Amino acid sequence: MNVSAAKVKELRDKTNAGMMDCKEALVESGGDFDKAVEYLRKKGLSAATKRSSRAAKEGAIASYIHMEGRIGVLVEVNCETDFVAKTDNFKSMAKDLAMQIAATNPKYVSPEEIPGKEMESEREIYRSQALAEGKPEKILDRIIEGKLKKYYEEVCLMDQKFIKDTDKTVRDVVNGLIASSGENIVVRRFERYQLGEDRQ
Repeated sequence: MNVSAAKVKELRDKTNAGMMDCKEALVESGGDFDKAVEYLRKKGLSAATKRSSRAAKEGAIASYIHMEGRIGVLVEVNCETDFVAKTDNFKSMAKDLAMQIAATNPKYVSPEEIPGKEMESEREIYRSQALAEGKPEKILDRIIEGKLKKYYEEVCLMDQKFIKDTDKTVRDVVNGLIASSGENIVVRRFERYQLGEDRQ
């Protein structure tokens, strides 16, 4: 199938994937743009999974100051080499993540960081709510998992909708850069400061 260069460029602009990957995705999906995006996401995810075991010790600490100094964020993003850390794409993503944290105020990087006690407490709340609404016992687990997913989207950076493109999560954005850079990339930690806010 013949794929136009304009369509390949459009897909590349949307996904940050390599030109050849974009062309392959469009060919595989019969020119369907949405299917091509999905194809690249799956490919990026499998590539990201393979790379996730590799050590990421380089990177950058990005900062963002918002509302004339009322909110400040520091975020550490790691990659494998200094070369990737110095690329515009890496620096731009780190800055975007700092802006994301300023705007959405997550508590954790990912669900794995949520303390067991907090998870149990959330599960118990959702169980009680479902029972109070008269939901049958056999579907409680499914309801609880659905509510936990929504909870992760609120409190975990990686599960949040990306503020610059709400069709993607932050995890999709990071995985896209993993796929295009060929390196493992890890959002290590962050701090968000708000003027006058008490520390927990």
